[in-house]
Amino acid sequence: MRILGGQAIQAQRLMEHLSRTPGIEVGFVAHDPKLPGPLSVLQRIRYIRTVVNAVTYVATLLLRVPRYDVVHTFSAAYWSYFLAPMPAIVIGRLFGKGVILNYRSGELEDHLERWGKLAVGTMGLATRIVTPTPYLTGVYARFGLEADVIPNYLDVERLEYRTRENMRPVFLINRLFEPLYNYPCSLEAFRLIQEAVPDASLIIAGYGPLKNDILGWIEEKNLRNVSFRGKVSHNEMMRLYEEADIYLNSPDLDCFPGSILDAFAMGLPVVTTNAGGIRHIVEHDRTGWMVECGDAVGLATGALKLLRNPDRARQLAEAGRAELEKRYVWPAVGPQWEDMYAMVAAR
Repeated sequence: MRILGGQAIQAQRLMEHLSRTPGIEVGFVAHDPKLPGPLSVLQRIRYIRTVVNAVTYVATLLLRVPRYDVVHTFSAAYWSYFLAPMPAIVIGRLFGKGVILNYRSGELEDHLERWGKLAVGTMGLATRIVTPTPYLTGVYARFGLEADVIPNYLDVERLEYRTRENMRPVFLINRLFEPLYNYPCSLEAFRLIQEAVPDASLIIAGYGPLKNDILGWIEEKNLRNVSFRGKVSHNEMMRLYEEADIYLNSPDLDCFPGSILDAFAMGLPVVTTNAGGIRHIVEHDRTGWMVECGDAVGLATGALKLLRNPDRARQLAEAGRAELEKRYVWPAVGPQWEDMYAMVAAR
């Protein structure tokens, strides 16, 4: 998989575990296939790349889908749904296969409102719709569609929990550079933190269309000690969690950020807004500190409270890790997927 992001990471983990499960054969079809030789040149040309990828993807589905019993398609919103999950749903049903639409975007409500019958109708063709959070099942219900919840999970044995004995003012933000993640709110919160703790530092990792805007906001707010890492690999990201002592997160819209599970796993106390599905992951003042969307003052206040009370910060981090090990690991989530596949295949 060439795309860094939550969906790709979850798909990769799921394939690895299912491939080791007796009685299950797993295949994979990329919607952005890496083409060989001279054809790869076409993937460097805007618009032509989209056409070439789409044709190759659909042709591969037509060849591969007949071999399998269940089609499991991961989905984000808008055009990405149209280009990747929708063809998989239609082709899967065309061959009489069970189809799982695994929808993972906090933008679902706007997506369904904007795309109307095209989105609702094609999603309704899926045998089952699965989301990682009850937040999205409620949205689906308002549009007359039923969805099940199977949460994201981590392989915690690969991640080392670090107890922060003394809380250092080192913060991490690692969301995509997109408007819905509200970087101005996080940066304003950090500005307020830095007024109270002048040596506070901030690590920013990610990529996206707002890169230059974010660099401009950092300069505009006169923020110091900001380390801008840009696009990093998953392994490099894990090292950033180790490097920081508090995780800062301020989206206005969100589904199920795997970054919060990563923070739980590695001992970072979480300070976040309560956007979308986050309120189903974080319990305020037990597994993290949570405020209303857009509340930069609240984020700063929570962060400063944890800095000044290391014992409380450690309690939140320990509770987050315990919640992770209880609900968001393969022994808890894997059987839910196996049951779902069995049910969909039987239908």
